[in-house]
Amino acid sequence: MSRTLLAIGAAAALVATAAPAGAAGPGPLITAPPDKIVIELATVNGSGCPDGTAEVAVAPDNTAFTVTYSEYLAQVGPGAPPTAFRKNCQLNLRVHVPSGFTYAIVQADYRGFASLQPGASGQERANYYFQGMPQTSRRTHQFNGPLNDNWQATDKTEYADLVWAPCGEKRNFNINTELRVNAGTSNPASTSFMAMDSTDASVSTLYHLAWQVCPTP
Repeated sequence: MSRTLLAIGAAAALVATAAPAGAAGPGPLITAPPDKIVIELATVNGSGCPDGTAEVAVAPDNTAFTVTYSEYLAQVGPGAPPTAFRKNCQLNLRVHVPSGFTYAIVQADYRGFASLQPGASGQERANYYFQGMPQTSRRTHQFNGPLNDNWQATDKTEYADLVWAPCGEKRNFNINTELRVNAGTSNPASTSFMAMDSTDASVSTLYHLAWQVCPTP
């Protein structure tokens, strides 16, 4: 099945204005720490990201990181398994941040391709959280057929509502995503799908980072 996919734009530098969790007061505002951050996939679970089909890469300027999937596709129609209408993925990331800095996710950009027949619909859902801390609210983006094009959804968080990684603690970062396709009133003989994957790694989910200096103990 051929799919035209949208390429990622470059990440912009982002600066936060809220104090990190557990801080005595706001630290100095920065664009990003000078030392390289390292992100590792600790665990990967879900029907949308079988083992070996998800990869993480950090932007050279430390302002963002990307997650690339190669088999993330939900579909309905002839030949599709009954469970294929919903695909999900939970990533548990081990983030190594330079000492003295904390980060938060200020924006997430989701991209892919959708082929939705008239009467069909698709949804993209996501939330994220630090280990041992409350989850962010799940955000849902709706797409209605007819649609045969790239799709994009953006989740933004106001600076005052940012959830910061606790200073001086190592906590994994969890990302939960989901794709759903509903046949609705579309022709039962037709196929509809929604993908968040790429055969050429040109489409990734982009997470923009905000940074602050942790207060001196």
